[in-house]
Amino acid sequence: MADALISPVVGGTMMAATACVAAYSIKKVQNDLDDKKVPLMGVMGAFVFASQMINFSIPATGSSGHLGGGMLLAILLGPYAGFLTMASILLIQALFFGDGGLLAYGCNVFNLGFYTCFIAYPFIYKRITRKGLTSGRIFGASMVSSILGLQMGAFSVVLETLFSGKTELPFNTFALLMQPIHLGIGIVEGLVTAAVVNFIWKARPEILEHTAAGTTFGRIPIKKVLTGILVAAIAIGGFVSWFASSDPDGLEWSMERTAGTTELKASESTVHNMLANIQSKTAFLPDYGFKTATGNKTDSYAGTSISGIVGGALTLGLAGLIGLVISVFKKKK
Repeated sequence: MADALISPVVGGTMMAATACVAAYSIKKVQNDLDDKKVPLMGVMGAFVFASQMINFSIPATGSSGHLGGGMLLAILLGPYAGFLTMASILLIQALFFGDGGLLAYGCNVFNLGFYTCFIAYPFIYKRITRKGLTSGRIFGASMVSSILGLQMGAFSVVLETLFSGKTELPFNTFALLMQPIHLGIGIVEGLVTAAVVNFIWKARPEILEHTAAGTTFGRIPIKKVLTGILVAAIAIGGFVSWFASSDPDGLEWSMERTAGTTELKASESTVHNMLANIQSKTAFLPDYGFKTATGNKTDSYAGTSISGIVGGALTLGLAGLIGLVISVFKKKK
């Protein structure tokens, strides 16, 4: 979500809600965080960052979607580390790539991280797989939880614009467009999630077992898993990102059919202007491309590749740093 979609009150409220969930996650993640999970947080953050750059077309709609990644993070890292990793990804995107507003940061983390990590994962995914992990159960649980998690996040966007008083996006029309298009996106996300989780399960099933039980990884050897995910992140961000669809994503598509535009006019409030100025200065690769003298993006494969690799590295560093700080504090405690 861009800042133009929400009011300062809604943005501030959601920022506070997200901060509370993050504080709770920091406290709870200490129970299962160890020296093995910290690097996994980093490489999974890099992988999801790179994957979110890939917009795939939704047939017969003129729309596109991208991986949210919340379910994948929750399944492999647990809900608390997963939520903190998602917060890291979206902060890097907003600050350095101008993707998502700073005022809307709390909304974006909540929409993509809270519903997946704290509702879809424990109440849907874990219940479907509680009798044991098999390829079939992983597939079914990943599909259902990914679809429902994305549906909740999409509906949350509609509510946030409603409470922000965005009359250009009337509730009924906006909701009737947002939910179906994100159903299609959710199906693709479920397929990708199931594929990655099945790969991890076959390569190192102990990771999923310990994560589901909320215990530390201990002596589980995960070097090969870390290497595989990191190589995939580099390949996706550095090369596959060239082939991202140029069609508007699900939110933009819904806005265009509701309000006739993919971008609403930004508010002239002091808060909006201040955060927009900050973001224009920090975003050194706006919209995942090189910045021109006028501050706009230039389209080039080189800019896309550098954005994917640099963004993945920054996310790996931030998510890993958060995990490391919590781990050090846990040991001292």
